[in-house]
Amino acid sequence: MKTAVDIASIRNDFPILNEVINGKQLVYFDNAATTQKPRLVLDALSGYYEHYNANIHRGIHHLAEKATAAFEQTRKRMQSFMNAEFSEEIIFTYGTTDGINLVASTYGRKFLKEGDEVIISTMEHHSNIVPWQMLCEEKGCILKVIPIDDNGDLLMDEYEKLLTERTKFVSVVHVSNSLGTINPIKEIIEKAHAVGAKVLIDGAQASSHIHIDVQDLDCDFYALSLHKIYGPTGLGILYGKKDLLNAMPPYRGGGEMIKEVTFEKTTYNELPYKFEAGTPNIADVVAAKYALDYVDTLGKSNIATYENGLLEYATEAVSEIEGLKIIGKAKNKVSVLSFVIDGIHHQDIGVLLDQQGIAVRTGHHCTQPLMNRFNITGTSRASFAVYNTTEEIDLLIKGLHKVKRMLG
Repeated sequence: MKTAVDIASIRNDFPILNEVINGKQLVYFDNAATTQKPRLVLDALSGYYEHYNANIHRGIHHLAEKATAAFEQTRKRMQSFMNAEFSEEIIFTYGTTDGINLVASTYGRKFLKEGDEVIISTMEHHSNIVPWQMLCEEKGCILKVIPIDDNGDLLMDEYEKLLTERTKFVSVVHVSNSLGTINPIKEIIEKAHAVGAKVLIDGAQASSHIHIDVQDLDCDFYALSLHKIYGPTGLGILYGKKDLLNAMPPYRGGGEMIKEVTFEKTTYNELPYKFEAGTPNIADVVAAKYALDYVDTLGKSNIATYENGLLEYATEAVSEIEGLKIIGKAKNKVSVLSFVIDGIHHQDIGVLLDQQGIAVRTGHHCTQPLMNRFNITGTSRASFAVYNTTEEIDLLIKGLHKVKRMLG
């Protein structure tokens, strides 16, 4: 497969790919759950703890000032990565889930009222379903769901029918973690804004595959997780338009998010610190910059082209396996391949592949309503990243044939 990326050099950047599992060199196809980390990210993590471990923002000594500068440099870097207008529109969270909960718990509780309508889609991760269900139960709002077709594409005509003057919020995934479908979010945002609704985009799966420009999209909020972009776990970003973030109450109380505290009254800090209570995940924030640098050095378009090649190769290869059915056949999708095999439970497929050193994800992938839509309990999911190869896909196909011989 011709490619603009140097796959041998890239694989050398990821130490974990040398791991041996059950006597076999690791084949890691669980990238939709979390990507592996390049050496420069690992070095940045250890470098912080070895050389300038200190709390940030309020210290005046050398280590504190160095840690603060590195921490805020990542915020600036993420501003550029998402093309946000202001750096204070970048809020550090614990992940996409935390960002969605922040918006539902602050914007939702303040601005939504009984009878208002919230729209999500059939393909949402539980993290973009449950917070809105909780809000609707609390406030008396109505939750509506955009249906999908058999290929895993949103039915946009049905979405338009759901939009009314009572629609106050739309929260949809940019890319489905179970299907790989890339949703037409710019159109979704435009139509929502036309009826006065605000929009949050769950960008967890999109962040490592697709160029993100929040100003071009004109989304009101965009949430993502760094561990999906070759960065550390336990760290996310919530982008929000400045005027909206300023209008929202704080999410958590504690240190850093305050200006002045008395027993009579507390005044809150300015953006972005109003939403960053307590000692943050400093080391992981510092290291995240290097993950973003790594992605930009490779180039998102080069990554996407390479991964699409892997997806095409794998799709054609698995289609020749008798009894295998791909779940999610959208024309516009990222490198996620979910499938079922007649008569074989997805968990058994995962166990037998693991015995061969091949890591895939099995189950409902935190999208139980989506599984119900396809009348299945779960799938086996192979998801590809820039360090994967066609030779590894060949091993997957060989492994699936072995599963068929043993269990089919």
